[in-house]
Amino acid sequence: MFDGHVALITGGTRGIGAAITTMLAKNGVRVAAGYSKGQDAAEALQKKLTAGGAQVSVHQGRVDQMDDCARVTAEVLARFGRIDFLVNNAGITVDKTVRKMTADDWQNVLNVNLFGAFAMTKAVLEHMIERGSGRIINISSVIGETGNVGQANYAASKAGMVGFSKSLALEMSRRGITVNVVAPGFIGTEMVEQMPKAALDAVVEKIPLRRLGRPDEVARVVQFLLEDESSYITGAVYTINGGLDM
Repeated sequence: MFDGHVALITGGTRGIGAAITTMLAKNGVRVAAGYSKGQDAAEALQKKLTAGGAQVSVHQGRVDQMDDCARVTAEVLARFGRIDFLVNNAGITVDKTVRKMTADDWQNVLNVNLFGAFAMTKAVLEHMIERGSGRIINISSVIGETGNVGQANYAASKAGMVGFSKSLALEMSRRGITVNVVAPGFIGTEMVEQMPKAALDAVVEKIPLRRLGRPDEVARVVQFLLEDESSYITGAVYTINGGLDM
């Protein structure tokens, strides 16, 4: 399916990112997975996948620091010689109502989730332009469309990713580079499953399919968008939320 392609995945060692890393690696993509914290988890994932014959590297860095983005990009190019795919998956939450939210609470989430996607894209974009091809996928969220109590900063960052992606898709449309958005709903990751049971039950009750999504269901859509056969898709938003936004 993939012949020597290289993917750089931010936040690629836990949760949805780890599922994307795993699926792509098992299908022949050489994967560079970025992380900011959790070195042990990152190295454990790398060891597990490489033991099965996959080519996976892990890279520590902060997506809200442009110097780190440039350094990680250089590390990946030095190791694999190319970057075909960028998946901007790194994200954080700092949940508070707007009345209680501080300027730092707002800015920290916007810096990682939205500026981070911009900074990482800037780091790889000239390389993709020189090659005349590339795929960029930005991981947004259903919350960017619906909003959520206590998540104004997160919702703003994820909604912003859609506008950023569509603008970039237009700019890159004649450069051989596609840009798309994948917007998951509530997915059964460690972060979501740590919610209080009553709150989690209330969320599931609102989902028409009456269950949380699985990380591999998100990874499957990402992989689809990276395939050669998906080259006519750009500027699109793929929602994976069990019908929550209906």
